[in-house]
This record gives sequence, C-alpha cells and structure tokens, in this order.
Amino acid sequence: MELSAEDSLRLNVLIANAEAIRIDENNMTVYGLKGEREMKVTLNPTGRAEQYLQRVRELLSGQVLGSPGGYPVFLRRWTRMGQINNDDLDKLLMIGEPEAVVAVSRSRQLTDELARRAWWVAPYAENARRMLENPVVVAGSMGPVLAEFLVEHLPFESEHQDMLDTVRLVLQPGLIAATTRKKLWDSGRTRKTYRVGFLAAEPDALPDPVAARHDLEHYRPSLAALAPDNPYAALLLKLLDSSGQTFLETGADVLQRPADQDVVTALVNAIGSYFRAARPAAPSLREIDAIDASVESLCGMASGPLCQLLQAVPSLAAEVRAMVFLAHIDEAIITPIFAHSDAVGTVMRKKIEPVVAPILHHFAVLRGRH
Repeated sequence: MELSAEDSLRLNVLIANAEAIRIDENNMTVYGLKGEREMKVTLNPTGRAEQYLQRVRELLSGQVLGSPGGYPVFLRRWTRMGQINNDDLDKLLMIGEPEAVVAVSRSRQLTDELARRAWWVAPYAENARRMLENPVVVAGSMGPVLAEFLVEHLPFESEHQDMLDTVRLVLQPGLIAATTRKKLWDSGRTRKTYRVGFLAAEPDALPDPVAARHDLEHYRPSLAALAPDNPYAALLLKLLDSSGQTFLETGADVLQRPADQDVVTALVNAIGSYFRAARPAAPSLREIDAIDASVESLCGMASGPLCQLLQAVPSLAAEVRAMVFLAHIDEAIITPIFAHSDAVGTVMRKKIEPVVAPILHHFAVLRGRH
C-alpha cells in the first residue's frame, strides 16, 4: 500500500516546517508543532488504517532519520538508557513514535525546549517523571508545568513506586506552591507512601514539625562544641532537634504499615541517607546481627570522633549506638527477604518484622522513648 499523493505531499511539507510531530491514530491525523502553533494533516487512507499508519511512520522515519523501515529496532533497545546523542534528540521528536519520546525524556542532554516539545508529543506521567529527574528541566519553564500535571494525576496512580517518585520529584524547589505541598503532606495521613516521598526529598524540612527532644538544651553546649569538627556530634545534635525528631516520628509512622516492597526499599534507603554522616566506610551489611557487631566495634574504639562523642556525652551512649546502627541501614538489609518473596501488605509486613522491629526500637531510643 502506498500513501496517497496528497498525503505524501502534505506530510513532507509538515516535516519541513514542524519542530515535533505526533500521530492521532483514532482520528487518522498527523499533528505538527511550530512554536506555539499546531499544524495538522488529516489522512485519507487508501486501505486499512493500521497499514496506512505504518506507511506514514515509515515516511517520517525515512525523511527524518534516514531509516525508511521505521523507528530502528536497535534504538528501542538502548534509548531508554538515556544514551542518545544531543544531535539526535530533536529528530526523535519528529517521527511520531512514543518510544522515541521516552528516549528523549531520559536523555541527560535534554533541554527545557526539547522537554516542551516532548511533552506536546506524549504528555504521559512517566515521561514527566523522567524529565523531572533532569536538573535543567526542573530549573526551566517546563518544570512547574510537569509538576502540576503529576500532582493532578497523582490520585489516579495505582503503583506505589510511581506515587513516591511523583511526590519526591515535585517537591524539588520551585515546582509547586506551598499550599499544594501541604495538601500532599496531609494526604499522606491515609496514603503513607506519599510520606516516603517527603522523607526522600526534604528530610530536614518536613511539614508539621514536632518539638525538639525535651533534654536537647541540656546536651546542646557539649554537642555544639564538637559539631564543627565531629560529624557524629553534628548528626546527633540534629537528631535531638526538631528536624530530626520530625524525621524519626514520620519514619516510624510509615514503617508501621508500608504498602509494598518498593515502599520499604525507598524507606530504608531514605533512613540510611539521613544517617549517612555516621555510616562506616564499609560494604553494606545484610544481617541485623552483623550490624550490631559493627556498632559495638565502632563504639568500642579507643580514639577518633565517635570515641570523642561518647566521652563528651556518656549519658547518650544508647542514642549514639542507635545513630550508628541506623547509619548501616539501606536496601541491603531487606534484600535477603525480598529475594525469596514477592509478598505485599500484611504478609510482607510479617516477613520484614525482624528488620523493622530493631529500626523502630532505635528510633524510639533517639526519641527518648526507650
């Protein structure tokens, strides 16, 4: 089947003038974008619609990429990895292929202008999330546009990984209003996954801060004196203050009922990230007993900043050990469990109890509730 002469001519004119092209299969229409203006070519099929659209794609690909067979198969295999050269990005937005837009959205060389065109071609939530991973897009005019869409679409997301990724990404500075941020936080009372996004995105600036620990002022002088040169003291000072207590309270709340394995993984990684100043320079550990042994070894050293901290505030020895324990936490600790189970919900929570219980215990120690 060949394209009609009229369609072939009009499509070639569209290619010559457009910055991006998309295909509406239902209406058999090809649209082109030029600045803020849209152009369109209404197709007149000479046979079956599906075959005719394939010819249209072949024309677009042949003219733009020099690949008359359509979007090259080898590109499908590796463009999702963001390995497209900058010179090719604009061309990929001219062939009417959603998969090509995925490649553009993941490219490290994406610009704000190319993000605008890509969003016009394929305005899908996953593309928006991938583009908001790019600092250039976040800082550009498209950042707030993509964030607004994701917030509006968030109630309809069914995958918890997509929920927490959306919250994490839209919380980047300058993307959403304070009122929108507060609504997301409040929604987290029932949708705990949202709170994991907050813990990952802004752990030291969570909404609804709780008070500092009741004994902070007693320990502040000793900790503040050490903090400039002692990362353990600086972290403990933060943990006893309002921001740290808020993180601990929120983390403990989410740990009670995580929805699925993706949420648990993101949560333990957020915990490890928050405590990274106390993390030893050693491989991740997969067993609680191994972490306990590491904590005792580190806290038993006769010199160094950790020893200095324990000597300065001996009555906070339990808190120091809790802090060092939590600094060991990351996804490695739950990998042995999830490697043998795809459980979610209540069954999953029972399986991870041996990991969650000690984390919650150390949270309670740092909150002064042990």
